[in-house]
Amino acid sequence: MSDDEQEQTIAEDLVVTKYKMGGDIANQALRLVVETAKPGVSVLSLCEKGDAYIMAETGKVFKKEKEMKKGIAFPTSVSVNNCVCHFSPLKSDPDYTLKDGDLVKIDLGVHVDGFIANVAHSFVVGASKENPITGRKADVIKAAHLCAEAALRLVKPGNQNTQVTEAWNKIAQSFKCTPIEGMLSHQLKQHVIDGEKTVIQNPTDQQRKDHEKAEFEVHEVYAVDVLISTGEGKARDGGLRTTIYKRDPSKQYGLKMKTSRTFFSEVERRFDAMPFTLRAFEDEAKARLGVVECAKHELLQPFSVLHEKEGECVAQFKFTVLLMANGPHRITNGPFDPELYKSEHEVQDPELKTLLQSSASRKTQKKKKKKSLSRRLTHAAEVDRGSIRGIKASNLTSDGRVSWSRLSVRPEDGNDAGQISTSELQLLFMDHNALTNNCHVVY
Repeated sequence: MSDDEQEQTIAEDLVVTKYKMGGDIANQALRLVVETAKPGVSVLSLCEKGDAYIMAETGKVFKKEKEMKKGIAFPTSVSVNNCVCHFSPLKSDPDYTLKDGDLVKIDLGVHVDGFIANVAHSFVVGASKENPITGRKADVIKAAHLCAEAALRLVKPGNQNTQVTEAWNKIAQSFKCTPIEGMLSHQLKQHVIDGEKTVIQNPTDQQRKDHEKAEFEVHEVYAVDVLISTGEGKARDGGLRTTIYKRDPSKQYGLKMKTSRTFFSEVERRFDAMPFTLRAFEDEAKARLGVVECAKHELLQPFSVLHEKEGECVAQFKFTVLLMANGPHRITNGPFDPELYKSEHEVQDPELKTLLQSSASRKTQKKKKKKSLSRRLTHAAEVDRGSIRGIKASNLTSDGRVSWSRLSVRPEDGNDAGQISTSELQLLFMDHNALTNNCHVVY
């Protein structure tokens, strides 16, 4: 972003729309991968399925905006048991086949015009209400889930990042678990997945001194990432090939090898500063060769595949939250069912118990009379094509919706092509709770 360009935030309705579009696609992609993750299914096939779904669905939005970038904000990764994160194998790598009892973590991200929606979810293969998970796997999943729920209630304007860190430590301890040391949750901005403000997990004494305290503010966006272990909470490089990278815009270097230059040029053209997988390149062998020089000179940042000790298990939950004026709004979330996990432990701290029992819902807006609803709509508001008759094709947006910016509103009943009456508006928006923050209609 150039100095004279104003940063776009969720104070703008259209930005909220793009975040929500990405969030919806991320949630759907996550559910697809979770539903497919059965015994005998390979991790590679799950990663490919998640990425393919994201690319297909993001290709359907803002089709007329030819210059708008959209797609994968974090490649689908499937990390099992003691593998902490970032396992997204290439076709040439050793694969892993799921089996009953595996604790699986699915992590992925979507962006629309650079506005990022990340999500991660944990579950145990074969878990059911008839066969619930008990023992340490249940402990760590319950601990991680409750940490995420606590964060949803603490990441709000006026609170500080240190409050979240301390809550996570206490909740994990209640389940005799440990947050993964030094892991960060980042503020999100357009095209930026690792913003300046962060929440740190289980910091060392030195990390606690160095980590910058920050206050959450209205109109900020965060990807809240919780990683909890049954073990010591120390993640190590397990020696598996790194397959996920992102460009570091602050670094410059004149690459010597032609293969490296060709590879890096494609990275800049296709992914900008978003994380990507080497699996996304047509010639995987050339990508593996080209990435070496780029990473060596720090043009690319690696997302290493990390592991806890063998025999331990790690659970992860990640969600994206918009800090709206009327409260935090979570736009991504996994299909968690607490009935599938039975732990003998529970949160003991009275303040945390009260926090977790409190509502995470945003403040509801006061209802207004129907006659004023049309005045609440902004130029960005849209309705479904099937809701209005007599609209010219020229009034439709690329995704088949009617744009108010292309319509005029008149007070009398009936409508001509290109116009819509206020009486029709009142019928359409009789229940204005159907209106989202960005004044779009939810059907």
